[in-house]
Amino acid sequence: MKNVLFRCVPYDKGAVTLALESGVDGLVVPAEYVDSVASLARCSVVADEEMPCILLKAKSDEEQVAAMLKQGKNVILARGWEIIPVENLLAESDNVAAEVASLEEARLAAGILERGVTTVVVNADGVADLKEIVKELKLSQGRIDLMPATVTQVQSAGLGHRVCVDTMSLMRTGQGMLVGNSSAFTFLINAETEHNEYVAARPFRVNAGAVHAYAVMPGDRTTYLEELGAGTEVLVVDHTGETGIATVGRVKVEVRPMLLVRARVQGPDGNCAEGAVFLQNAETIRLVRPDGSAVSVVSLKEGDEIMVRTDVAGRHFGMRITEDIRED
Repeated sequence: MKNVLFRCVPYDKGAVTLALESGVDGLVVPAEYVDSVASLARCSVVADEEMPCILLKAKSDEEQVAAMLKQGKNVILARGWEIIPVENLLAESDNVAAEVASLEEARLAAGILERGVTTVVVNADGVADLKEIVKELKLSQGRIDLMPATVTQVQSAGLGHRVCVDTMSLMRTGQGMLVGNSSAFTFLINAETEHNEYVAARPFRVNAGAVHAYAVMPGDRTTYLEELGAGTEVLVVDHTGETGIATVGRVKVEVRPMLLVRARVQGPDGNCAEGAVFLQNAETIRLVRPDGSAVSVVSLKEGDEIMVRTDVAGRHFGMRITEDIRED
């Protein structure tokens, strides 16, 4: 996730308002406007004079910026930067900021040397793309590999504590969270995007499963569903593997009748991977088919195909470790 700043020089009140509504991490404005802008929202506001914008026209400019960064000073690489000088600075510092004026330039800056600059600074020419830049650089988590799995078992599993994850985001059909008994095999649980004559759609909610289950999180981590709480950022995934971040607004843990769902993936080498998940026994709980449509656990049957993620087992406090482990 990148820091996104908006550099509003010269000052424009309307552009500042748009930037704050877009969710930028901070603003760079002329010194005389710092206090008034800081009173509008809780975010970083920096005087333009304290964060100079330097154009890299020669090697000496690159050396000047490198020296400033080593001294802990804030500096912006002015628009017109080229990739090689930025790579050189990234090799020396983890605090490189680059000015951009479009979504395409923001993507380029964020991807240099695969890790990209730390901070993307959108200038006034990029205000039209600002919302998309913030959305992509702060919410998108790239793409992960999902694959179809064949359902091998669906059976009643008694009562259990299940976790409803209510987020501050609206999701669409085919989008939800990856949850499973094992971090090596997680199921795409569809958000409650569908409605029926008894229950209205609640597209902000993922009825994610039993308290003990793993949920795949941002940053290649996992957590137990029971550990989620208000303010936690969770990974949202769609059936194509595109990912994003949603913030939890509320978690509800209640005793409900549960189902055990098992599925299997046949690898190209002939080896099989199997996994399981416990989900509430209710029509509103759905998994995701390969075409992105949602299928209710109530109508799910052996032989159906659903989307899953397979991985290598082995986590310690949610972080990936190398260990011989089996989870079922």
